[in-house]
Amino acid sequence: MGELNQNKKILLTGATGYVGGRLLPLLLKKGYSVRCMARHPERLTQAESKVEKVAGDVLKKENLKTAFEGIHTAYYLIHSLSSGKDFEELEYQSAHNFAQAAQAAGIKKIIYLGGLGSEKKSLSKHLSSRQEVGEILRNSGIPIIEFRASVILGSGSLSFEMVRALVERLPIMTTPRWVRTPTQPIAIEDVLSYLLLAAQEDFPQSRIFEIGGASVVTYGEIMQEYARQRGLRRSLIPVPVLSPGLSSLWLSLVTPLYAKVGKKLIEGIRNPTLVKDPSALREFPIRPMGLSQAIERALKKEDQEFTQSHWTDALSSVDRSQWGGIRVKSRLIDTKQKSVSVPPEKAFLPIQSIGGKNGWYYANSLWRLRGFLDSLIGGVGLRRGRRDPINLKVGDALDFWRVESFAPPHKLLLKAEMKVPGRAWLEFKVESQGLGSLIQQTALFDPKGLSGMLYWYLLYPIHQKIFQGMLDKIAEEAEELK
Repeated sequence: MGELNQNKKILLTGATGYVGGRLLPLLLKKGYSVRCMARHPERLTQAESKVEKVAGDVLKKENLKTAFEGIHTAYYLIHSLSSGKDFEELEYQSAHNFAQAAQAAGIKKIIYLGGLGSEKKSLSKHLSSRQEVGEILRNSGIPIIEFRASVILGSGSLSFEMVRALVERLPIMTTPRWVRTPTQPIAIEDVLSYLLLAAQEDFPQSRIFEIGGASVVTYGEIMQEYARQRGLRRSLIPVPVLSPGLSSLWLSLVTPLYAKVGKKLIEGIRNPTLVKDPSALREFPIRPMGLSQAIERALKKEDQEFTQSHWTDALSSVDRSQWGGIRVKSRLIDTKQKSVSVPPEKAFLPIQSIGGKNGWYYANSLWRLRGFLDSLIGGVGLRRGRRDPINLKVGDALDFWRVESFAPPHKLLLKAEMKVPGRAWLEFKVESQGLGSLIQQTALFDPKGLSGMLYWYLLYPIHQKIFQGMLDKIAEEAEELK
């Protein structure tokens, strides 16, 4: 491996995308000086003080000169999948403009993430265009490190989210032939490791590295492994029909969010995407994980990001009152707010004394009924109560909840331990608002399959009534503490 040189200034394209957005903090952590080029640089919110941001569009070569000044290494993490039917031409034009600007600026190295697939004549338009882009970049004469990857597994990746949407929604799937196509999926963490190490590696000439995980599986096996880890039983019934066109229509019916790019991806899925050249394992000290670990880490990483992120910021631009709540990745969220005229210290007191003999402020008979029904099906019910009528600490049992986070006078997060088809949380937050406070109450649910979705939406009207009544009563109790 080459020596690490943080003085090499890096240009990162695609920083507002999935891979680039995760690579940026890793480059900064290593101490690199990074310049991000994006059509909308204002969307780059990460580590703003450490990142130089410039506006640039690879389809407009006249505005690329500034972005390339003083750059040693450039990452090309751009694709045009979400564009219209002529996406290949946009891919080629983007690559030509990028290569010409890099050549004119004297760039020393370009790192590119493309796609696997060895049978070039029969490759889909999507995979063929990804490999053609690599060829265009190599024709610049600049040394190119091209990584060709199969399915990337990670929370937020298009392939992973499509698998999630299908498995979560459909207990029985009639699957076309492409579900039996062999592939070598790779975890996003391993992809990022390759991309990061490539910044310090200097090859005298362009190299192509095929990268894949430790497991060779079919797309059907990816679905079944995801289902296993989520505790879902899923049946795949193979059928000899469903062309790519019909498959994309089928996909759009159950995953409308991905309908625009679904056809392009499915056309590529018919091609086996396996590592034939193992040279990446010789040149880089990376041993990619297998399918099971990749999915497990994707789900755990999602939980960590969701817990640590200020997900309420994502709700600021949407109508929080819309029926059914808001969907953020796999979670369903319903949040309510109430202003009170007392400071947070007093507004939080009714919240931290909730549950046990103190009750839940509204519809206590329904809470007791829910606890009784839970105990009938083997749940904990309400028998645990609470340890102390006033004080709480992390880890405390609170009826059929568990205290997961407690930071008075601002936050109480409860995780449900009753029997539900999924995972549920109830969060209370109190913030200063002028001379008073804003109380925010949020129900969060991670549904497990179709039964979880039905549970949320069927009980939504009842939950709305109960949670609104509870918030109103908490606000009343707080106001009485003036």
